Amino acid sequence: MKKIIIAIVFIFSIQFVSACDICGCSTGNYFVGPFPRFHKHFFGTRYTFRSFRSEVANDPTQFSKDFYQTVELWGGWNIGKKWQLLAFLPYNFNKQHSDDTLLKSNGFGDATIMTNYNIFSNRNGFTSSELWFGGGIKLPVGKFAADPNAIVASANNQAGTGSYDFLLNALYVLRMREWSINSNINYKLNGSKNAYKFGDRLSTNIFISRIVGTKFASFSPNIGLLFEHLNANELSNTKVASTGGNGLLTAVGTEVNFGKIIVGTNVQLPISQNLSDGQTTTKVRGMLHLSYAF
Repeated sequence: MKKIIIAIVFIFSIQFVSACDICGCSTGNYFVGPFPRFHKHFFGTRYTFRSFRSEVANDPTQFSKDFYQTVELWGGWNIGKKWQLLAFLPYNFNKQHSDDTLLKSNGFGDATIMTNYNIFSNRNGFTSSELWFGGGIKLPVGKFAADPNAIVASANNQAGTGSYDFLLNALYVLRMREWSINSNINYKLNGSKNAYKFGDRLSTNIFISRIVGTKFASFSPNIGLLFEHLNANELSNTKVASTGGNGLLTAVGTEVNFGKIIVGTNVQLPISQNLSDGQTTTKVRGMLHLSYAF
């Protein structure tokens, strides 16, 4: 019973582990931050980590410290001037250390494919802007083998969600000389598996960056805000208690461009949050990528 209660508290965490997140994503690991600047194509690898701590309400002896890591392949292709294709394939490393047990798992997560359409591009002197709108699908590539007799307790420790999920996405970029503003909003509609449905997720972020050029490389330090809202999970169309919530985070990072080689990183820290009825706290999160643009 003790393990079941803690699992309920943690069920929201799969949103950061098993979706695209794309990024993030995504979800799960579906995190959408500043993409590498590229003219036609890019591909590379990205590492993200998320850490959480939970305590059962009114009983701090029942706790868990969770640490989720993802290494993913990601890429982008611009098709002509109007279309953009993005793809993510994550591999997850999950660690859940509770008051009475240590659980570890790893495996390929769910793949995500997205297509964006350039609604408009405008250039006026030293200022340019563009708006992209699109959507995508998360494919149940990752393993989902939750115990059907205790699905709430075991669903959060799976590599994937077992469902086809759909994403809507909008991206706006404004550039003024060496400055740029990059904002993104996306909504993830989750399917269900074995009558279990992870809550839909809304996430949005905005980053401000500035290009600083040197003889050997160009740097783009950036700072941003991220907001995430997670609906409650459902079992047989009934909401699962102590799941869902929202959080506001700040992010600081930089992109370094060595010609066609791009290295990017950022650290995300919570400003305010209310997850799992206040029983779960998001700690530090971070991202590092190495990409090749051409």
